[in-house]
Order: sequence, then C-alpha cells, then structure tokens
Amino acid sequence: MTVTPKLGFSSFYNIINNELITSTQSSYGVNPADCSALPKVPLCTQEDLENAVKAARVAFQKWSKTTFAERRTALHAYSDSLAEHQADFIQMLTNEQGKPLAQAAVEIAMAVRWLKGLSEIEVPETIIEEDEERQIVQRYVPLGVSAGIVPWNFPVLLAIGKIAAAVYTGNAILIKPSPFTPYCALKLGELAARFFPPGLIQVLHGNDELGPAITSHPGIDKISFTGSTDTGKRVLASSSATLKRVTLELGGNDAAIICDDVNVDEIIPKLVILSFLVSSQVCMMIKRLYIHEKIYDQFRDAFVRHIASLKVGDGSEPDTFFGPVQNSMQYAKLKDLFLSIKTEGLTAALGGTIPESKGFFINPTVIDNPPENSRIVQEEPFGPIIPMIKWSNEDDVITRANGTKSGLGASIWTRDLKRANRIAKQLEAGSVWVNTHFDVSPNVSIGGHKWSGIGSEWGVNGLTSYCNLQTLWLKK
Repeated sequence: MTVTPKLGFSSFYNIINNELITSTQSSYGVNPADCSALPKVPLCTQEDLENAVKAARVAFQKWSKTTFAERRTALHAYSDSLAEHQADFIQMLTNEQGKPLAQAAVEIAMAVRWLKGLSEIEVPETIIEEDEERQIVQRYVPLGVSAGIVPWNFPVLLAIGKIAAAVYTGNAILIKPSPFTPYCALKLGELAARFFPPGLIQVLHGNDELGPAITSHPGIDKISFTGSTDTGKRVLASSSATLKRVTLELGGNDAAIICDDVNVDEIIPKLVILSFLVSSQVCMMIKRLYIHEKIYDQFRDAFVRHIASLKVGDGSEPDTFFGPVQNSMQYAKLKDLFLSIKTEGLTAALGGTIPESKGFFINPTVIDNPPENSRIVQEEPFGPIIPMIKWSNEDDVITRANGTKSGLGASIWTRDLKRANRIAKQLEAGSVWVNTHFDVSPNVSIGGHKWSGIGSEWGVNGLTSYCNLQTLWLKK
C-alpha cells in the first residue's frame, strides 16, 4: 500500500479542477451535540459552478476512453488512501453529523469497501444475435457529466457510492454535500485529487441556490439525488427541462412484521439497532413495528427495557448509542411530531417528551399501539420515535404495511420461511428482508417503489444508470 501525505482537517475548500478554491462568502456547520461552530467553509458561486462544469466536460472526454481496469486501479488506490485517513474522517464525521464514533467508523469502513466493491462489478456487454451475416451487441456507454446530491445522514458513504459508480462507468462527477454536513465530503474531493485527473471528481459546497443551479444546468447530464420525497419531486421537475437522467433515492416508512413464532429475546437486540441506528435518521431503518397480538405485551416490555439500557449522549463519549438529531430543521420537525402524542391521545411506552439540552437530543420514544391513521404511523419521523402496532390477520397486516405512499424497504420476522416468502412477495417495497433489515452490499442494487424513488443505486443496475444503452449493429 502506498502511503500518501496526511490531509489536514482544520481548513476546508471547494474542490474544482483539482484545486482548492476559496470564496468571499462562507458558511459554517455546527456540532449537533452542543451547537458549537465548526470551521468556515467557502460558498460556491455561479462562476465556480460554471468552471467546475467546464472542467468536468474536459475530463470526461479523456476519462471515457479509459478501460474499466484503469478506472478500477485508480478507485482502489483512492480506497486505500481513505482507509489510511479513516481516524480523521471518523472524528470529523461525528463532529459534523453527530453519530457516535462507533457508528461513524462503520460508515467510513463501508465507504472504503464500496469503492472497491462497486469497481469490481462487471458491466455487461451482451451479444443479442450473431450469425454469418451480422452481430448485434448491446452495451453501455457513459453519459458524460453527472452530479451527486448527498444528504446529511450518511455524508461519506452516499457520496462515495455516487463517486465510485460514476467514475467506474467512465463519467465525471460533481458532488454537492448537504449544507449541514459539508466537511467530510470536501475532504473526499481533496483526497480524490491525488488519484484522478483534474475535473473528474469535484466537490462544491453552497447555499440553497446551488442545488437548483445544478439540476437545471445544461452541461450536466445526470442527477443522482438522495434525500426527502418532497425535495426529490423538485429535483425531478428542475431536471426535466434539459432531459437529464435522474436517479432518486427518497424517503421510506419501512414496516417490520413480527410473527408470533419468533424468539423474542433473540431478536430484540437486533430490532432495536435496526430501528434506532443513527438515531433513526436512516431512510431504510424500521419505522413501523407490527407485532402479532399473541406476543405483543412480551415484545413491547422487552423492547423498551433494551432501549432504556442504551446511552444517550455526545457521539464522542464512550458507549454512546443515541447521538443527537443532526440539525435544527429536523429537530423542529420532530418537536412538531411529538406534539401529536398529546393531541391524538397516544400512549408512550417509553419517552414521549423532548427534554431541554444544549444540543439536538431526543430521547428514544416508543408509541404503544397507535391507530393506523395517526401521524406517527403514516409519516416518516426520521428521528428516534417508533410506533408498535398489534396485528392478528396476515392479509390485514400486509394491507397496512403497504398502506403508505412509501415503498423503500420492509421485513418479516418468523421461523417459518414458507410463511415469510408468502408475505414477502406481497410487500410493496424495493428491498424486502427476512429475519433482518437494512442489510446492504455494494453489489446489490437498492431502490424504492411508489414515492420512495426512481431508479437504483449500487449493483449492476446502479452502475448502468450512469450510462446510455447502446445497440451496435455489425454487418459482416
């Protein structure tokens, strides 16, 4: 492994054409654990965006002619260097996002793995027909310049997933991180400048005007957006004027159906993690727990006991599991949702109120058997509050699990695999798991049904979304 000079994590710049770019205007993020100010970050100007797009178009012309093997070599070197810098990235990720150090370490490790995993997938080239007179080949060719718009919950992994897919398939890419979490993404761009040609991987931090400027820019050919459904709709509308290719990975309201034959003590620790990881600020976390009525009380009591044993606190403190909510906007949304506990007459089996703190802390909350039409069931909280709902009839619980506009993920928990398979085939979700949830891999595509998205990320389908399909007719 080649050792590269260490990055500094005290100053931050936009990365344009492999140069560190400053600006007359800047902003800064805050540590969500105590609202202390993080370093200033320059705001990208319209001129910066134009320069980045021009550089990307130049870079694409050469990079698109490289081989998959050449691209793979560069991405693997980038992955190795990210691994060398993982301690600094972990600390910065906890500072800006709020997730505990252990969970930040998992995200950085996944990013290292995704760079290699995505670049080891074979992009298919298929001979459709061949005889003495002709050959017909179906292949994939790169689109050109792509842009990745990245949310604040997984700012490293989701940026890397877009970078690796775009670059491996022969494209240039601009990354726009969330204004709440720009720091790690800018360092990813600075690190990439050591391994890739100028203009190929660029990172731009901006205000609310930058996103629409990117999605409407005629020099950008594809948008990959991960975020809320409402923002995804605006991205799609803005991109339509220039007929950009668009991939949208949007919100979820994942249901987990717990059958009456499970070993409650065995699955409770798994379900707590899969419901509350990153303080439930994950689109594919369990958001609704449907518990069979025969085991409901036993399950509820064990679930609450296990959650109560986990530490809430600053992510940099040892053994913290529940860090703060990431930003003031999400904190305010959750405060409003918590008001519905009282206005709708709901019962909290755990928590239920938001204590005063110097940061954006919300104690984990479990709502005991709310009605199906309550806000906590129908809306995606994106915070550490979850409803537990009784069920007894299989057809009914499937209907209820499918009863929202979301369709990102779902899971079934049972010892009866025949029963699990029967239920799984009826669930309207892009990913369905049995006896687990949120299992992901770089070689497995993810995507949403209904209002949870359009297209796929990762896997072969995610890679080919950065390509045009081309049919080549060869007359012999």
